Order: sequence, then structure tokens, then C-alpha cells
Amino acid sequence: MTGRSLLDVHLANLAAALLPYRRCEELLARWGETLARRLVAGGRLLVAGNGGSAAEAQHLTAELVGKLRDDRRPLSAIALHAETSAVTAIGNDYGYDEVFARQVRAHGRPGDILLLLSTSGASTNLRHAAHAARRSGLRCWAFTGPTPNPLAELCDETLAVDSPDSQVVQELHLVSSHLLCEYVERALPAAPGAPPDPPVAEPAEGGAVAPAAGSVQAGVEVVLDRGRQVEAR
Repeated sequence: MTGRSLLDVHLANLAAALLPYRRCEELLARWGETLARRLVAGGRLLVAGNGGSAAEAQHLTAELVGKLRDDRRPLSAIALHAETSAVTAIGNDYGYDEVFARQVRAHGRPGDILLLLSTSGASTNLRHAAHAARRSGLRCWAFTGPTPNPLAELCDETLAVDSPDSQVVQELHLVSSHLLCEYVERALPAAPGAPPDPPVAEPAEGGAVAPAAGSVQAGVEVVLDRGRQVEAR
């Protein structure tokens, strides 16, 4: 084998993309603060991608609904490509170009955010989703490869990884997802306060569920019997 190894080539491509990528820090910090405010106020993040970008989009929503580091309230984030029944039904009835756009129209509300991931920035179904977001009053962001590209032109803002290697682009999209979540969690204490979670019901003797302390059951008298719960109104 002559020349550099595959590892050397890959790492060289990654290293070449890292220097310009450092300029994305300010954008990610601002997106994190915006997203924290929107989600705590009751908004929603919709995310979509194809192939490897779909997996990365779903990784991002998992971190937001679950957690990245410290325990906190769950945040509303939906990976549109993971709705398999909706994707296949829409694809069958309306064509694959509409699989995300129709879900944006269904789930998106003014003030929500749509984040689209694409290495090429040319995917038709993502471009249709961006159009749907604009018409529905959503803010639209994108993670893409080098610009200019068609998707970046349709979105309000784009984080573009300057590399011709799609693998490097996806790797830095994953870094971007982690950093975005970091900035969201850092901004949460400064975001508007969220209502506390409701009290959790405690099992009573006999396996019935007793009302949690501090819970309100207006007009309902709960009578606990062994092994069952009877409600007398």
C-alpha cells in the first residue's frame, strides 16, 4: 500500500475542518439560549434528516427529552423521521418528498423551531419541510455541509461545516448537537421558570394508588378498598 493510510486521510480531513468550525461557537451559544427560552415557554423542537443525518437528529432529540449531563425537566423535541407509521403513510399517499413537510404542518406551531440536518443541503424532502416551516410560522435552522446549498438558502440560519468529506460533516454535526444541548442546559436557569412536576401517587396498602400529598381532586371522594380503587362522586 502506498501513500497515507485511510486513518491518516480521515484525520487530516477532520483536522482541516476543525479550524473553520471554531467560528460556529457563537452561533451555537445563541441557538442554545433561544432554544432554551422557546422550550421552557412551551415550544417544541422538530428535527429531521435522512440516513446518517436521521440518526444524528434522533440522537439530539434523545438528549433533550432525556438529559445530557445533569437532571432537569424534559424538553419537547421530536425526530420526524422516527415516526415510522406517519413516514410510510405519508410517503405512500403523498410521496417521499412530503414525509417531513406534512408533519411540520401537523405538529409545528408559530414560534416552534425546525432543525434540518443534511450533508449536501440538497435533499428535496428537507427543502419541502423548510418551506412548510416558513408558511407555518416556525423558525428554521439547518446543519449542512459547505455553503452555498439549496437548504441553507431556505433556512433562517445555518451551521455549515466546511468540508468536502460527508463523513467529516456528519462527525461535526454530532459535535454540534452535543454543544447545542450543552448551551441549552447552561441557559435553562436563566430561562423563564417551569411549573414543578405534579406529585407522584404513592401505592397504598393492598396495592391501590392513594392520592399524592398536596394533590387536588375537586368534587371527588376516593375510597380505597383492598386491591381496588372506588371513586364516589
